[in-house]
Amino acid sequence: MNNELPLRVVQLSDFHLFADPKSKLLGLPTQQSFERVLELVRSEQPHMDVILATGDLSQDASAASYARAVEHLDEFGIPVYWLEGNHDKPAPLVQALNGQLERLSPCVVSHGNWSFILLDSTIPGDVPGELFRDDLAFLEQALAAHSEQHVMVCLHHHPVPIGCRWLDEQQVGNAEAFFNIIDQFANVRAIVWGHVHQEFVGERNGVELYAVPSTCIQFKPRCERFTVDAVSPGYRWFDLYPDGRIVTEVSRVNEVFQVDFASSGY
Repeated sequence: MNNELPLRVVQLSDFHLFADPKSKLLGLPTQQSFERVLELVRSEQPHMDVILATGDLSQDASAASYARAVEHLDEFGIPVYWLEGNHDKPAPLVQALNGQLERLSPCVVSHGNWSFILLDSTIPGDVPGELFRDDLAFLEQALAAHSEQHVMVCLHHHPVPIGCRWLDEQQVGNAEAFFNIIDQFANVRAIVWGHVHQEFVGERNGVELYAVPSTCIQFKPRCERFTVDAVSPGYRWFDLYPDGRIVTEVSRVNEVFQVDFASSGY
């Protein structure tokens, strides 16, 4: 890669796949929407460098769903890194990755001038996010070890409120401890996450904050209670420049999927 060119990173999240590829989530066929988003990525991103898959890969934690997810993303022929979400189970995901734990959170990977720190923000058997003592120690050690590079920190749950009351009850519970560490390192450029099924852009102490749409159902922003949005599935791309600058956009499929808008959850 030319040192003057940015690193092109694609973030995909919240696939919610099932063992049966015809199964639906709130009326939406998640395998079909996942494949439509991948088709969009393939048409728009001929020169990607990295893919980040930021959790809730499966809805039923089945071996078959993980195997399909890994197969589809590995077809791009570039490094793919995986995070667990609150719907995921580690054993079948590790099996689908053939035991390649270096591709699964928690891990640190470097590409060019950038390092990616992937954290596991899940609480086994529960929905909200949390970073335990070992997770925070891992973060601090990783940041210290990569102090000469620009850093993107990746997790599944959001560490800041996004303005949806019901989702903000699920954000990282000890975000203050998380940010106490982040604030010690001036080379952290961005924090990215999934879980919220919607686009979000923010900033905190010079660090850029980003969330990504789901590849299936979307949650409507700024809602008090669970509300499904009518916008289409999508993904986010980043250009990460050698000097630390970030350019990013969200792209969505044109296809309209039928969704159960009357649902109060799943």
